[in-house]
Amino acid sequence: MNDDELHALQRDTFGYFLEKSTPEGLVPDSTREGSPASIAAIGFALSAYPVAVERSFLCRAEAARRVLATLRFFRDSPQGREPDATGYRGFYYHFLDLATGRRAWRSELSTIDSAYVLAGALTAGRYFDRDTAEERELRELAEELYRRADWGWAQNGGLTVGHGWKPETGFLPYRWEGYSEALILYVLGLGSPTHGIAPESYEAWASTYRWKKLYGHEFVYAGPLFIHQLSHIWIDFRGIKDEYMRATGIDYFENSRRATYVQQQ
Repeated sequence: MNDDELHALQRDTFGYFLEKSTPEGLVPDSTREGSPASIAAIGFALSAYPVAVERSFLCRAEAARRVLATLRFFRDSPQGREPDATGYRGFYYHFLDLATGRRAWRSELSTIDSAYVLAGALTAGRYFDRDTAEERELRELAEELYRRADWGWAQNGGLTVGHGWKPETGFLPYRWEGYSEALILYVLGLGSPTHGIAPESYEAWASTYRWKKLYGHEFVYAGPLFIHQLSHIWIDFRGIKDEYMRATGIDYFENSRRATYVQQQ
């Protein structure tokens, strides 16, 4: 694929966010009739707006306006234990009704998908750095939303972070253990200035990694390719090593490179 083809692919892919987003910034999970909004898709949209500006797919002012509308929606959305809220404890339900912005499909309060929203908000907040009223508010809201997330609560008394919670039944029985797309989740939890997790939580997660050799490549194993890609949307992991990766002699970027080669076999 040459640069022109890559540019066209990026432009056309970004077009989904432009065409399908609501005025509040809610993005449908799919193009199927009646599809609710996916907060993961919203997080990806927030992350894509700076790229769109740099690629001249959208002017800076329009991109900032769209991001700000989305962040205002999350700031003002109902947070509480009621079953039709938008979120609780600074996290959000996986699927939201496109018309009301409230919980859809009796979905779970999703820690990982909320992490994508927060990562997207912080990315946009970092990019839109001009001293205008709109961009100042955007940065303030991104920080406000990040500070609301109660990562300690999401641990539910354990070391690792839980997958989610439902008002009808409480916490889901699953935790983020084993190498996965939750790398960005743990980074956000560790960095929280208000309700963070302890370093021991990250260490407990990393202790569940599996090291494998497949098709001549040794790497921290996870099957689906997206696991090795998603967290890299927001962080350049080249040269970044935690205790586990220092022992292997590679970083997370190299780990994902090897996983990609394995996928090609």
